[in-house]
Amino acid sequence: MIRVRKAGERGHFDHGWLKTHHTFSFADYYDPAHVSFRALRVMNEDWVQAGAGFGMHPHRDMEIVTCVLEGALEHKDSLGNGSTMRPGDLQRMSAGTGILHSEFNPSPAEPVHLYQIWLVPEKRGITPGYEQRRFAEAETQGRLRLVASPDGREESLTIHQNVAIYRSSLQPGQQVAHDLKPGRHGWVQVLRGRVEVNDTGLAAGDGAALQDEARLVIRGVEPAEVLVFDLN
Repeated sequence: MIRVRKAGERGHFDHGWLKTHHTFSFADYYDPAHVSFRALRVMNEDWVQAGAGFGMHPHRDMEIVTCVLEGALEHKDSLGNGSTMRPGDLQRMSAGTGILHSEFNPSPAEPVHLYQIWLVPEKRGITPGYEQRRFAEAETQGRLRLVASPDGREESLTIHQNVAIYRSSLQPGQQVAHDLKPGRHGWVQVLRGRVEVNDTGLAAGDGAALQDEARLVIRGVEPAEVLVFDLN
């Protein structure tokens, strides 16, 4: 079974400095039909204007994955980490027992377009941590590149949850496939472009939950990029 979450049906807020879309209930947006999917708790697509951002704020007991699609995002946290993310970079921050961080668009002119994803960790109270890694487009072109996993295999980020995250870039007609073991579930998030997932059409911003599907096949309809989640 495939259940589609259309981009235009997401929660949306325009704060001037921030335009944001919420796939799941978040902050002032609540939809009882879309609170989470398995360990996936937040799937936010944000556009942050030049010279703006989120000031230092706290998190606890959440695995936070950030993916920049356009522009740059400056990160600082209470662990002493500081970095600037650009397209191709992926960041994992484990909030655990508590962490403070800020995110800022350092550009004087260009917005930054990003996804921020929260996953409920396998247990509470872990030691806070941080990772950032670059995945070149050549690594994702025409294949499913593992970018996050519980054991950090294949030079992926380490997620404290039984979840594997893949990233893929597809040209029209290209396709990739992923088998879901019994009891596993899938989520496909279209970052840009258009694809078909098991013959179901999806466009940029759309997500799809897969349950009781043994295999998912993703085919590019136009140049596209997707994230694929293999979840308990």
